Amino acid sequence: LGEGGVAKTAILRDISGPAIWAGVTAFVWYAFGAVPLHIAVSQQLHLSVAQTSSWIFIVWASGAVSSIALSLYYRQPIPITWTIPGLIYLGTLADRFSFAELVGANLVAGVLLLVLGLLGVGARVMKWLPLPIIMGMFGGSILPYVLRMVSATVEDAAVAGTAVACYLAGRFIANPRVPPVGLAVVGGGIAVWLVGTPGAEPVVWTLPALAVPEMTFSVPAAIAVSLPMVVLAIGLGNVQGLGFLLGQGYKVPVNPVSTAVGLISIVNASFGGHPATIARTGVAILASPDSGPVTGRYWAAVISAALTIALAFAATPVASMLNVLPKSYIYALAGLAILASLQDALEKSFSGGMRFGALVGFIVAATRFSVLGISSAFWAIVAGLVASWLVERKQLVDFWRQEQSG
Repeated sequence: LGEGGVAKTAILRDISGPAIWAGVTAFVWYAFGAVPLHIAVSQQLHLSVAQTSSWIFIVWASGAVSSIALSLYYRQPIPITWTIPGLIYLGTLADRFSFAELVGANLVAGVLLLVLGLLGVGARVMKWLPLPIIMGMFGGSILPYVLRMVSATVEDAAVAGTAVACYLAGRFIANPRVPPVGLAVVGGGIAVWLVGTPGAEPVVWTLPALAVPEMTFSVPAAIAVSLPMVVLAIGLGNVQGLGFLLGQGYKVPVNPVSTAVGLISIVNASFGGHPATIARTGVAILASPDSGPVTGRYWAAVISAALTIALAFAATPVASMLNVLPKSYIYALAGLAILASLQDALEKSFSGGMRFGALVGFIVAATRFSVLGISSAFWAIVAGLVASWLVERKQLVDFWRQEQSG
């Protein structure tokens, strides 16, 4: 074998059962956790079928292709999707700006993200944020997924309870060839089949339409949309997602990834989409200890992205499948897949220095609120830093000095 053949063989050897199941689980979450929200916001904005189809296709397709490329190149799980808080924020502006103004503002946001990535702002931001505070914020942000899993289990013991029981059985067996999340997917799926879904509507196939939307640029839209979108993409997705990868021991290429997010955001806006970001929920699933050996977890991101390409071409059928799979099943899988990441985040938050700042960040992120259109996860970083400055100033200052000297 030549060098290329050896490299391909080494990459194929990195595939593991846990990584495959993590990829499938992340895809299930993307399909049934994010797509319904996307459709709901499109309805809020009173978009046509063509506009909605183009929007859904471009954000999923661009993110999936870039995820595969980056994950294989750097051999790290780098999932790129789009900002859910940003999507929700756009929906709140339906009565203030036209869709053309929103598209123009999203394009401006993409250009700003690209410039910030090229200037290396992303890497500098990461150096100023202590890992315990990042992980505390990350843990607080994903806590609701675990709590929702508990609620789903209580409300639907037949389906969600079966998935949880299968997951616990997998943890008890503790065999790398029997991934707990994989057992949960299969066991919960069998329970769904046995219980059945009365009155489910048939799945409908419709190909997406890709269209260049009308764009209007205005200063009010740039202030109200572009700047918050940049903050949400960098402050929430990139910081949390890349921060979690750093916490897992990866040497994350912050600047190249941040630049790629900017480029993808421009592509998205060109076809009616909104900015891209690192998928913080996706990272929690794909890069968790349950996803197999650290060296092979990038395959989880590749698998989920490959499945997501199919999602881009099948947004309508996936949306109609929401009437087939119960939400309790989706909530249970998402919570179970994130459970190991939550445990890891808590360990890294409270096992070292700046534990008070990490605790404040955790509490603020776990509390759902919005100030100036920006969700609590961003303010958790600010609150955590302020708390550490007031209570753990020496540790915080020592961290900054070490990072800047390094």
